[in-house]
Amino acid sequence: MTMTDVDIVQALKDSGAMRTGHFQLTSGRHSDTYVQCARVFEGPALTMKFAHEMASRLPDDCMPDFVIAPAVGGIIIGFAVAQALDLPFIFSERKEGVMTLRRSFEIPANARVVIVEDVITTGGSVQEVVDLVDAAGAKVVAVTSLIDRGGDLAFTAAYYPLLTMQVESWLPEECVLCKDGVPLDSPGSRRLS
Repeated sequence: MTMTDVDIVQALKDSGAMRTGHFQLTSGRHSDTYVQCARVFEGPALTMKFAHEMASRLPDDCMPDFVIAPAVGGIIIGFAVAQALDLPFIFSERKEGVMTLRRSFEIPANARVVIVEDVITTGGSVQEVVDLVDAAGAKVVAVTSLIDRGGDLAFTAAYYPLLTMQVESWLPEECVLCKDGVPLDSPGSRRLS
């Protein structure tokens, strides 16, 4: 059964993943809305339902033979999408601020790769993974994510988000919530690595 946008939003609300407040996004921008996908991942059934939906939305002509996700946010959903597609999975992570492959992970040369992320605002982390794939001599055939926040994307690969949310965000120096003195929360995973 195909999930509609209404179904997806309701599932996000029911899981406690959709939050309002004043947030610093991984991109550095500020917003009054944040989707904490980790709350989705507390429920394996919902995680797999979303993963199967994401996998089913990939066009037949871009079917990958390998899945990669950036740590930390993309690991669980990346693994779930790989399981839905019955494909090998690895993840990239930051070392001294630079996206890299660790843990003896390798991207096979000539592999057709899909990159999976939880939430994309600008896609800066995705572009770093694209660079890793390119350096390995493989090809990114698609990017997918649970949420597309509707920002200008740093990558040009074909993109198939599960849900596109037009949520306003601001540069820190232009943030209306900062000007109003609303306390800032920085829940993004980049600051953890």
